[in-house]
Amino acid sequence: MLSTSAAVQLPSCSYHIPSHHHAQQKRKLTTLSLANADSQVPLRNFYGPSLPHTQSCNKGLESNYRSRYNSNSNQNNKHLFLIKYFSLADSEDTSNQNPETRNHSQRQPDRQREFKEHKKDSALFTKMWWADLKAAFGQRINFEGILCSTMVILKDPKLSLPHISVPDIRYIDWAALRRKGFKGIVFDKDNTITVPYSLTLWPPLESSLESCKSEFGQDIAVFSNSAGLREYDHDGSKARNLESTIGIKVIRHRVKKPGGTAEEIEKHFGCEASELIMVGDRPFTDIVYGNRNGFLTIWTEPLSLAEEPFIVKQVRKLETTFVKYWSRKGLKPLDQKLLPDPRHCVKEPPHP
Repeated sequence: MLSTSAAVQLPSCSYHIPSHHHAQQKRKLTTLSLANADSQVPLRNFYGPSLPHTQSCNKGLESNYRSRYNSNSNQNNKHLFLIKYFSLADSEDTSNQNPETRNHSQRQPDRQREFKEHKKDSALFTKMWWADLKAAFGQRINFEGILCSTMVILKDPKLSLPHISVPDIRYIDWAALRRKGFKGIVFDKDNTITVPYSLTLWPPLESSLESCKSEFGQDIAVFSNSAGLREYDHDGSKARNLESTIGIKVIRHRVKKPGGTAEEIEKHFGCEASELIMVGDRPFTDIVYGNRNGFLTIWTEPLSLAEEPFIVKQVRKLETTFVKYWSRKGLKPLDQKLLPDPRHCVKEPPHP
């Protein structure tokens, strides 16, 4: 056996290989594991004899490499174990959590739904409150009526003059109007057949209304700036209540008198407005609306002023003053083709 020695250069130390190590005992070293087990530093391929475990320098170096490798492997194993553990824990969290926690998590969507529903209810309440306030304010001040009244005063005062004037509907001869060819009656509500803001018929008018129904049957309706006007009676509750108490259809409409056309009324009755009669207590609203659209117009005095707001009373006085002034001046109402002489349709009511 040849006695040979060889030197192998390693980091920081070297040693001599004794002769009793054979050349066939070789190991191929390609990579060296460092701090991160996933990162390996490639080394130049070489063959060398196995290093004896009895040499202190190389034994310390190899032990250092092994300890680093084992440490990093343990860290990676721990890391993988924690990931696997918490993944399983997350997937089983719903079934394994305690009832109080589970109930709390289930209550969160319920609370969100309750909050949204409360928000919707608040918005609905605000909208209804505003609609009611607007209704109360709008029934007292008719801005459309004020504008139209101004135009009537300045340009066409005849529109405010009624064909017939009576204290109330008890003075109207319904049978005579029927014989003249009229097909239907349209009543205003407040202060015409009910006291202001009431939904019941004024009791003294019951007999006259029954006489009207006997002549015109179901061809009777209410067309009001309160009940049935969608801007203020937004849910139709006032119209339904009035219909149930007096037994007369309330026509729903969108535009306040005296504005708008007679489209809704003509559709309800199935005839032209010239074959219908408009009965109301306000010259610049009911009478102007009726004359603009071709109705026979009947003006009644207000049933009660006690419940009427102050501003409405003042406007009513102004309207009455203008109508009487124009009548004294000889101004005549517009012609009505079915009733050239309306005097024959007025009667004295029977004494109680």
